[in-house]
Amino acid sequence: MVRTKVLQNIFMVTILILLACVSHAKSPKQSLKGFRLDLSHIDSKGKFSKIELLHRMIHRSHHRMHRFARKTQNQSPNASKHGTETDVTVGSGEFVMDIAIGTPSVTFPAIIDTGSDLIWTQCKPCIWCFPQPTPIFNPSASSSYRRLPCTAKLCKSLPFYNCTKNNTSCQYMYGYGDGSYTIGNLSSETFTLGSKKAHKVAFGCGNQNSDGFDKSSGLVGLGRSKLSLVSQLKFKEFSYCFASLDETKQSPMFFGDLAYLNVSTATGPAQSTPLLKNKVSSFYYLSLLGITVGKTKLNVPSTVFALQSNGSGGTIIDSGTAISYLEMTGYKAVRSAFISQMKLPVANSSDAGFDLCFKAPSHVSSFVVPKFIFHFEGADLDLPKSNYFLHEIENDLLCLTIMGSSGISIIGSMQQQNFKIIYDLKKNKLTFIPVQCDKL
Repeated sequence: MVRTKVLQNIFMVTILILLACVSHAKSPKQSLKGFRLDLSHIDSKGKFSKIELLHRMIHRSHHRMHRFARKTQNQSPNASKHGTETDVTVGSGEFVMDIAIGTPSVTFPAIIDTGSDLIWTQCKPCIWCFPQPTPIFNPSASSSYRRLPCTAKLCKSLPFYNCTKNNTSCQYMYGYGDGSYTIGNLSSETFTLGSKKAHKVAFGCGNQNSDGFDKSSGLVGLGRSKLSLVSQLKFKEFSYCFASLDETKQSPMFFGDLAYLNVSTATGPAQSTPLLKNKVSSFYYLSLLGITVGKTKLNVPSTVFALQSNGSGGTIIDSGTAISYLEMTGYKAVRSAFISQMKLPVANSSDAGFDLCFKAPSHVSSFVVPKFIFHFEGADLDLPKSNYFLHEIENDLLCLTIMGSSGISIIGSMQQQNFKIIYDLKKNKLTFIPVQCDKL
């Protein structure tokens, strides 16, 4: 009798455990409170010389700036949602994070990009794929992979999509301003981010992908649209802290509750400025009011950097552009101010790839340079000199890492280094805190 009761109890416990497992398996996409990921610079494993790194960085930045400018200059609030020239977005970038996809999970390096929205990776079978450092994702090997139908809400968030017969599959084409692209099926998968799992994340499973996404398998879009990672995971905050580009150390990135993680090593106060919205773009815009060089606040109207009512112009903060670009009127004032205040002769900068360089004595390793301050609405970003001047020792040059643009101004990653940058999407504000990023 006792043995029978014991067996009955064991049976009941087993049934309860099985029911709990089934209930968990049917639960909706889990809510993640927050997690941390570490970023690597896209060229950190390339064994490039400093000059090669510099030229690669400038080349990517120039291309990206031109894409941004073309997109914003052609924008219209009445633009078509089906693949017109106005719908091109900006790809590529400077930092890569590892994400794991599928069940069982497979890890891939993906570029983080605040300038676009779609999450995508290369997928088998490949009609055309670019070389990547890890094996290409095989959807048939994952038990959690699903193609999304054309009736899915996120399918309609794509700038261009096509429906198969019976609407069983949402086929996307996501183009970038330089002609690069990814084409495939909008799908859902389980993503492993650090130690956290997120289920039913919509992503592009790309079977035709052009070159232009070096050292990665795809992108993780962090923009403001419904397709981005932060939107799908319902995070209202995320942050990153880019370590100095001279360092090989990784840069931390935080999502959700960890975005505001206390910075005990801060070297100055936290400051905040509003995040502006553009009705025809998911970029992150800031209100840049003016600039100081040395002790002189430049006589440049704030309208030069302002977002226009038709969606053109403005100043964005971007993870994927290495150097900063200022609308030409503002840049010319900055350039003139540095030339008049520097105590070094102007040098030929064509070989370095920058617009303004000074001849630096070969026996001197440290230089006094004028201050540089961005004045935003409610906040002043006072940059360390290493954030806006680069000492190219091989050619005895000291180069300004800020250049001119047409149609848009961009705050690049070099100017953001060693600041914790917090995007608060609920309060529509951006906070920056000076800190040694490789110590976080």
